[in-house]
Amino acid sequence: MQMTSDWSDILDHVDELNEFIMTSEIVAAYHKAYQDVYSTPEVARVVHEFSRLKETYEEVQRFGKYHPDYKSINTKIRVKKREMDLIPQVTELKAAENDVQDLLDELSLLLAHAVSHDIKVPVSNPFFQSATGSCSTGCGTGSGCACSA
Repeated sequence: MQMTSDWSDILDHVDELNEFIMTSEIVAAYHKAYQDVYSTPEVARVVHEFSRLKETYEEVQRFGKYHPDYKSINTKIRVKKREMDLIPQVTELKAAENDVQDLLDELSLLLAHAVSHDIKVPVSNPFFQSATGSCSTGCGTGSGCACSA
């Protein structure tokens, strides 16, 4: 593939879009929320404990209910997750992560539909799926998403 002025223009626009995303209020809010979680020793400790427990949980899940610690690990992980979810900084971080994901999903849809409306873009928010009308040709779920398949 030869580098042409068109490709150079496209790369310049990609750099501009990247700069726009990285300097947006949404990403700034995410960075602040992330900093709030990991700069507070007590919150960082709870998150770290949950991460360690999650590794153990994943190991236990390989064997399922036949693992000797199955019930105790399942109970511990749920209790620790609930403890972590009740921390306001963690809740704010999760909300900020969702906002960033929604921004990226929306941009992905805009870019894909600029090329063709037939491009299917996986998104995390069902609102974006239904707003695009991407199921007008059928999505393969047997009309489970209320499409006209």
